[in-house]
Amino acid sequence: MKQEKIPIWQKYTLSIEEAAEYFRIGQGRLRELAAENPNADFLLSNGNRIQIKRKLFEQFIDEATVI
Repeated sequence: MKQEKIPIWQKYTLSIEEAAEYFRIGQGRLRELAAENPNADFLLSNGNRIQIKRKLFEQFIDEATVI
């Protein structure tokens, strides 16, 4: 059975790698943002993996003046 790949802009959560590609922010900077904001609404931890809630992170970026 072949799984269809969900387009990145339709995913609810993104991995650090996917978020870096989608938002054009470096993976290192995304990891720093996650470390600086451990209780942020846009973060979801799946074990030791960090997932970024796409829409909430978009709102975070909209409100930020510097990333």
